[in-house]
Parts: sequence; C-alpha cells; structure tokens
Amino acid sequence: MSDGTSDGDADERQAHTVRLELVDEPGELLKALHPIAENGGNLLSVFHERGSLTPRGRIPVEVDLECTARQFRTVVESLRDAGVNVIQAGTEHYGEEVTVLLSGPLVSTDLSDTLSQIEACTSASVVDFSMTDEPGVDDVASARLRLAATEGSTDAALDCVRDVADEKELHVVEPLVEGSA
Repeated sequence: MSDGTSDGDADERQAHTVRLELVDEPGELLKALHPIAENGGNLLSVFHERGSLTPRGRIPVEVDLECTARQFRTVVESLRDAGVNVIQAGTEHYGEEVTVLLSGPLVSTDLSDTLSQIEACTSASVVDFSMTDEPGVDDVASARLRLAATEGSTDAALDCVRDVADEKELHVVEPLVEGSA
C-alpha cells in the first residue's frame, strides 16, 4: 500500500488521512478509533457526519492522524482486521467496484476463512456480502460479494477470488466486462 512516503521517512511522524464508512450503530465509531490508538496514532481530527449517508447506506468518517508511515500501514491493516470499511488510506483509494457470485459448499468450506482470504488481497476489500438463507441441494449455497478495488486493480481482485474459489471448490460467476463478450 502506498501512503505517499518513502522508506527513508518510515520513522518520521507525519499527518495521514483515512476515510471510512461505518454502519449506523452504537459503538462503531469507537471500534474504528481503537486501532488508531492501539498502534501509536495520534488523532488530529475526526469528521463524522451522521446525517449523511454514502451510496452504500453507511456513514462517512474522515480521520486525520499523526504517526510514522510504518504505524500508518499497521493502523490500516488493523482497521480492516476489525471489520472497518476503509475507503481511502493515504493515497490508496478504492475507486472501482465489482460484484461476483459464489456458489458451492460455502458453509462447509469455512465461509469466514473464504472472506478473510479475499480480504487479505491487497487490491480489494469486501464491502457487501449476502448469502442465501439456507443451503440448497447437497449443501450448496450461493452468496453475492461486492468488492471495492483500488484503481486499475479489478483484474487482480478477481484473480484473488478465483484462486480462493478454486482452493475451496466453489464456482464463481463474474460480471461481464467490456470487450469480454
């Protein structure tokens, strides 16, 4: 992830901005701020506009913090690990979205692990997930995943989904993209 610093500046504290989307539930802002404090970040400002919603129906939050580049990378990773939807971190911006369908033994192949592996891809973040209420024939279930990808990395995100699906013997239904028909 690029945060606009070189490795030579790794120990110098500087200002960083992270943009988040939070669910409108009690404790979500605190949950988002905790990884910043835990990893040495010093809060400079928090802009939390509760009356405004993003296109995904969430509350936009912009946090300015001061820390080293190394700490900032750790803060962003910790936010993602905590399930916080990171829209932009430093210069990294999730500007593209793609929706895929997965079908197969989602539950018996550890759904949580499947989502974690996809989230671990550096080019994408799972921003929405829904699954059929009950498994179909032979424990086959289907799920819809909406992924946010960094600019120009949708193909890499889809490669990651394909790799995880292959490992778990899941089927992937991908969107048609321009020029693929």
